[in-house]
Amino acid sequence: MSIINNINKAFDHRIRLGIMSVLMVNDYADFKMLKELLGATDGNLASHTKALEKEEYILVEKQFIGRKPNTRYSATKLGKLQFKKHINALEKLIGK
Repeated sequence: MSIINNINKAFDHRIRLGIMSVLMVNDYADFKMLKELLGATDGNLASHTKALEKEEYILVEKQFIGRKPNTRYSATKLGKLQFKKHINALEKLIGK
């Protein structure tokens, strides 16, 4: 099997790569934190988190803090495994 087979199309956009990178080193991140860290617009971030949620790579929790809605994200076991495979494949591809 070619190493390129482990490159995951779900992570091919910089925003998705950024979301997963943040969630690999944090237990969770909320929408505002991801938006600020990644410099994404609301709509852009929402569409990319939906794509990762659809793949079951992230878990989405909606709650209220006081009266304000809060959405927070965490990486699933499957998401962490697939992201590690993706990063390993990229490293092999560039000969690291």
